[in-house]
Amino acid sequence: MSEAATAQRETQGGDIAELMAEMGRRARAAATLLADATTQAKNAALDHMAAAIDAARTEILAANEKDIAAAKARGRPDAFIDRLALNDDRIDGIIASLGVIRELTDPVGSVIDEWQRPNGLRIARVRVPLGVVGIIYEARPNVTADAGVLCMKSGNAVILRGGSDSIESSRELVKCLRGGLRQAGLPEDAIQMVPVTDRTAAGEMLRGLSGNIDVIVPRGGKSLVARVQEEARVPVFAHLEGLCHTYIDRDADVDKAVKVTVNAKMRRPGICGATETALVDAAAADRLLKPVVEALLHAGCEVRGDQAVQAVDARVKPATEEDWRTEYLAPIISMKLVDGVQGAIEHIRRYGSQHTDAIITENAETAQRFLKEVDSAIVMHNASTQFADGGEFGFGAEIGIATGRIHARGPVGLEQLTIFKYQVRGDGTTRPA
Repeated sequence: MSEAATAQRETQGGDIAELMAEMGRRARAAATLLADATTQAKNAALDHMAAAIDAARTEILAANEKDIAAAKARGRPDAFIDRLALNDDRIDGIIASLGVIRELTDPVGSVIDEWQRPNGLRIARVRVPLGVVGIIYEARPNVTADAGVLCMKSGNAVILRGGSDSIESSRELVKCLRGGLRQAGLPEDAIQMVPVTDRTAAGEMLRGLSGNIDVIVPRGGKSLVARVQEEARVPVFAHLEGLCHTYIDRDADVDKAVKVTVNAKMRRPGICGATETALVDAAAADRLLKPVVEALLHAGCEVRGDQAVQAVDARVKPATEEDWRTEYLAPIISMKLVDGVQGAIEHIRRYGSQHTDAIITENAETAQRFLKEVDSAIVMHNASTQFADGGEFGFGAEIGIATGRIHARGPVGLEQLTIFKYQVRGDGTTRPA
């Protein structure tokens, strides 16, 4: 019997609530210690973690093979398997990400702003960790590493609740992360993984573990994020879905339009930054539409379009109203003509998820209007929406893309995992009656 099955059997019913409560208490104690850890200690932990992951490749890949076999037996789609799969290159990527995070400036203790009042009070706004972060995610084992190290470097303890599909891979990675903490003299409980897959454990996290979780970050499909947003009793960094658009303007360069749109859809169709709908300016459809449609079809993408798009190629399938609202996470794209940039903005306002939207144009004025008026967490000009990623933003990694309007928006990296407090200094200063 696997460790996961054993843990599942031993923590039935009320035992899961007790297990989670204890994890919360341990996380809070670790967070208190980690908040005061030096940058040197945290960087040493990252060095040890990277070395441990490199040394444990055989174990990690063997565990991943078990996860993949189980996922295939459950009939998971190819895009899901791709997100789950690890290989040497992807492990190299995880190790490289740890190295990048190591070199990033530690945000904890940095002074955001400071000023002096006429009464002599000196006030500083200083970055501090959030505390304990709960992360609920699905089948991407790299999230285990990214989330663990980002929370640690930003001074936070983290409780990781991954999906059953990636539990074997994640367990091996967490062993490496906790070992790195131990070697650096930091509390191992700063990174904990829920050892059971029962949904009750996630429910306990959403209720906050008696005040021991400060924020929840969901990362996964629409149903997971919707549940978290509906049930959470603590603040949530979340996006419901990545319904991303690429708008090809009348002043677009054809070669750029083809190259960027195909990459935005087909580089990795299953990620939240993949373009799901391409919009083409009707004023230049005769020049732009056919090359883009044919390139997508040639790349193996199913195209669903309005009548104008269908007229370009017999292989284009009719698009329905539901297609404009669908995050495919697969090699499928919906396409339609719109009335210029205003039409594109209106379509995105109606159907978009405020995640990532892009414009392709050589007209700087049109681009600026799009960047200003499209109210998404990330807006792009002449660039693939697949760049919607904390690593590509220079954050080292991310634990998600937040589309809300409080605290963090866009890729959630080190800085977004901190909050601030005010430090006020006086000299026997009192407030007049």
